[in-house]
Amino acid sequence: MTAEELKAFCKERNLTYKELAEKIGYGEGAIKTAVSTNNISQPMQHAINMFSKISQLENELKKANEAKEILKTWLNS
Repeated sequence: MTAEELKAFCKERNLTYKELAEKIGYGEGAIKTAVSTNNISQPMQHAINMFSKISQLENELKKANEAKEILKTWLNS
């Protein structure tokens, strides 16, 4: 992951570096340093990838629960 990719990741998700840092267990300074030096460590990259995957799975679960509620409502009508 490059600094530009990290910037794009944050922009796509409307996250500040501070918010991302909190979500992946890093300090804001670590994120800013990684971006400014274009040196995103493997552990940081892994944490970002896992955060992304968790977010994706949470969205899928939300959609499944919404579908479940619609089906329950429909079946009880």
